[in-house]
Amino acid sequence: MTNYEELKWRGLIKDEAGDVESLINKGGFTFYWGTDPTADSLHIGHYSSLVTAKRLAKMGNHPILLIGGATGLIGDPRPTAEREIISKDAVLHNVDAIKKQVTNIFDGNCEIVNNYDWMKNITLIDFLRDTGKYINVNYMLDKDIIRRRLETGITFAEFTYTLMQGYDFLHLFKEKNCVLQAEGSDQWGNITTGIDLIKKVEGKDAYAFTMPLILDENGKKFGKSEGNAIWLDKNKTSSYELYQFLINASDTKVEEYLKVYTFLTPDQIIDIMKKHNEKPELHIAQKALAKEIITDLHGKEEYNHALNLSEALFSGNIKDFNSKDIESVFKGMPIFKGENKNLVETLVDNKICSSKREAREFIGNGAISVNGDKVTDLDYLVSKDKSIDNKYTVIRRGKKKYFIISF
Repeated sequence: MTNYEELKWRGLIKDEAGDVESLINKGGFTFYWGTDPTADSLHIGHYSSLVTAKRLAKMGNHPILLIGGATGLIGDPRPTAEREIISKDAVLHNVDAIKKQVTNIFDGNCEIVNNYDWMKNITLIDFLRDTGKYINVNYMLDKDIIRRRLETGITFAEFTYTLMQGYDFLHLFKEKNCVLQAEGSDQWGNITTGIDLIKKVEGKDAYAFTMPLILDENGKKFGKSEGNAIWLDKNKTSSYELYQFLINASDTKVEEYLKVYTFLTPDQIIDIMKKHNEKPELHIAQKALAKEIITDLHGKEEYNHALNLSEALFSGNIKDFNSKDIESVFKGMPIFKGENKNLVETLVDNKICSSKREAREFIGNGAISVNGDKVTDLDYLVSKDKSIDNKYTVIRRGKKKYFIISF
């Protein structure tokens, strides 16, 4: 299959402007994808666009990743309400963090630009004369996102956002011979503004395609505003947390995710799905998805660490965990304050068992483990010097119930 046919097979092309098929199959062009620095890390929703950009780069094209240091100060209009204005210091911090993240993801093989660099010296008069005069207000009002906000109200700042993003495409077209923009489908209105500017100012054609937004099984976007952000920064979302998120991907979505998020070939994906559908209880597709994404983002060592943590937790063998592993694996769980006292009292005082009699029964039946070791001694002392890194004690009751004691 051709490069274009593969992108279509993966479900990566929704809307198109210009003869995108011929351009992609010919190759050798410069393209860009952009994001506003609304946080100090990108998330799994952004990652679908990053992977598409890497895919186009592997096809022999030059990627430009635009970070919106200028547009981020304004904010892309949301469907329901105005975005909160971010301070300049926060935007600068986020720009630097995302630059490092993207450089790492692309192994340094991409060009990163910041639209603040060319926007900061443009006066309002210059912008209105050189850009605003080319775009009709009626044309802007017909943009879907603006039309949807008219009833509730939209500020002039948000209203002009589409002009700013359109100018980005014009600038990159003139300065870097960037002929194609690829974004999520929610950016179609902004993309076409750029194409129209290029046509009116330069008298030339530009190209674009949008990617369908990737949704979870409940039909929600992956993102910060939806409250389900899975960050690409391993200090915000650990490799173990990312592994658990991916390993629990719905069977109804996992094939789509394999096509969008991995560099596995079509034949490899077809083979994985065939094996998965024969024995879905083995989670073959989800395991392949987790391996590919974590390895691409953080390397083989991080993937192996996440896998080992998951398997150790499943088996109850946590003897080799350190305090950071515990914080990652048990993130969000209640943590009880530790005191030097015997196991029976610890179980009752922290409501791990309802009474001393129940605690003795659990211990006597071998149903209580402390830091991975089964304990049957009723006089066993839970103490700081026996805790992991002198910080945490992990108590397991039965096969699956874990409780964290912090000293």
